[in-house]
Amino acid sequence: MAEGRRTKGFLTLVKNLFLASLLYAALYGIITIARDPNVAAKGRLGIPAFLDKTGPAELIKTTKAGVKVKFASSPTTVTMNPHANVFNRPISAVKAKDDYMGPRPHADTEADLHLLVEQCRGTYAGIEKMRNVFDCLQFFANDESRYYQLPAEENRASAQDPRQAEYKNSDGHDNTLSKYVSVLEAVPANKSSIGTCPGPIIPYHVYWTGPATWRVEVFVKSYLYTQNLACSRLWIWLDSDRNPKAVDDMLNKDALFARFLPLVERGDIVLKAWKFPSRIPLPKAEDNTDGIGYYNPPGKPNSKGERAVADGIVEDKDGQQWLVLTPKQMTFLPVAVSDAVRFVVLHIHGGAYFDMDVLMLRDMRPLLLPKEHSFAERWAAHPHPGDYNTAIMSLTANSSLSSYLLRGGVRMGLNFHPRVLGRMAWKDGRDQEFLMLETAAFDPIWTEFNWDREGRCTVPCLRDYGAAFKGRKGAIKDEWESYDGPQLELVDLAQVQVKELRIRNAEEGTAEIDTAAPAPSRRRRRSRDDNAPASAAAPKPAVEPLDSFSATMDEEAELRKAGVVAGYVLEEDKFPPNNRTLENFFRGAWTYHIHNQWLKHPEPSSWISVLEHAQDGFFAGTRTNPYGEKWTGPSIMPFNYWPEFV
Repeated sequence: MAEGRRTKGFLTLVKNLFLASLLYAALYGIITIARDPNVAAKGRLGIPAFLDKTGPAELIKTTKAGVKVKFASSPTTVTMNPHANVFNRPISAVKAKDDYMGPRPHADTEADLHLLVEQCRGTYAGIEKMRNVFDCLQFFANDESRYYQLPAEENRASAQDPRQAEYKNSDGHDNTLSKYVSVLEAVPANKSSIGTCPGPIIPYHVYWTGPATWRVEVFVKSYLYTQNLACSRLWIWLDSDRNPKAVDDMLNKDALFARFLPLVERGDIVLKAWKFPSRIPLPKAEDNTDGIGYYNPPGKPNSKGERAVADGIVEDKDGQQWLVLTPKQMTFLPVAVSDAVRFVVLHIHGGAYFDMDVLMLRDMRPLLLPKEHSFAERWAAHPHPGDYNTAIMSLTANSSLSSYLLRGGVRMGLNFHPRVLGRMAWKDGRDQEFLMLETAAFDPIWTEFNWDREGRCTVPCLRDYGAAFKGRKGAIKDEWESYDGPQLELVDLAQVQVKELRIRNAEEGTAEIDTAAPAPSRRRRRSRDDNAPASAAAPKPAVEPLDSFSATMDEEAELRKAGVVAGYVLEEDKFPPNNRTLENFFRGAWTYHIHNQWLKHPEPSSWISVLEHAQDGFFAGTRTNPYGEKWTGPSIMPFNYWPEFV
């Protein structure tokens, strides 16, 4: 009897295990299909893709909340308040100054990185100023004359020999030129050409996996909006270990990235397949052993003429040394692939690395031109000299420092966490080769977020990373508490432009701008506490993503005709225009780090919305960038609408 019960219990266990395995397999299959970039891309293409072929909006019904509308490029219906929506909301309640940075620094301008560090840190041991972010930003914003310098002509980067350059394509001709193009001979950018740089071209690297999202779009646009494009190249490294067709999918099947294809053609953006290399070249004439020591004697040559000269290092018959990874190390990589990518890419190619959730606010070039330009930022307000954060990082290519950091991460089991490598560098006495800029430079809210700030709060005073996405009136408390600037000039909400109406001229193939589009308003009240709205109609056919959408000119005209877009009423607006302008968004910082706010969408009139509108106006030709420059490149679609905020 007991044996029968045991047999029955065993069979029941087997049955349950079998059913559990079936359930696990089903769930795993669903997740795999959902995450497959190919499936995602094909799904996006199933939407009515080309904006010039979509019809007028479909009015569903009127509810207490507003009118339900179905746009051709939106997979869901949206509810619109006729008196306060993205089509009639004024962009801002104050006059914006777009060219607040003044003229762009000369292409040879260099920043005194040591002065930037010391002014915002204090002494190496005392770090007396580390927590005073406000004063650091004031220095960045107001004292460029102290930390920016134009070297003597013979010492400028543009005067050096491109054939000896750190970057492989520094002159745009694979480093075959004997000298760089002069400032007078440099060709400005136009719709089809990125122009020529009077000096070295610096690569900017980012890493991404899967289809493009709004994060990719806002990063790329912030790059185009702020950087010296003739002298920069944006390299987007796509995870081809996970998806071997990642580059092809991004070029041919990605719904959102389609808007940047003209920039790929012009040369601004380069898509690169990331596959972790099995061996990495190390610099000649350097001790690449990191104090571990070479074998004595070295190993015997193999059939290829290679011999082991140190732990993990082989030397070929030409004397080139290589860091070699074992298959076991290669399979360990996916745990922290992003941390590893930046060190490998910068060691091989040089330049600067950026996480994709970083927004550029200023020209990075002066930070990257000095001969010793290796730096990262501090991890919040942690005082240890090894507590680095590498969301933004620069390394000299093929250098002793890059080799040291790279081999250190490999030795520790491919652990490239910045605080681990930083502690290693500090312990070995090499941390001061790798400058640590304070968080104000790249992530000005971090110290405030961790409650470590001393002195005044920044402008704006944001205490959490979600605040920049909030646009409702009164959603952010005391955001202007440290503002000392002049009173902002109010605008007449009845007369201001509500959006950039971009009409494509089919005959000439050019974009014409209709700036005579005042916001109809029944009542006019001005607010200094709220913000700016959504984006503009699209200029040309493009594939639309699933989670957001654009409206056509025909659709907008249909809505106005039907009364769904009526006179704007400030009192009915959940996201009324306010006094936020990009000029006052952490003035002086080079970047703003969103910090993985992946699921948040920027509300109309939020700080991020203000940034979107500034960029949309720039690419539409109605506004300048912070350096007073007009966009001369190909047409770029504006940011889409988020259905929940229409």
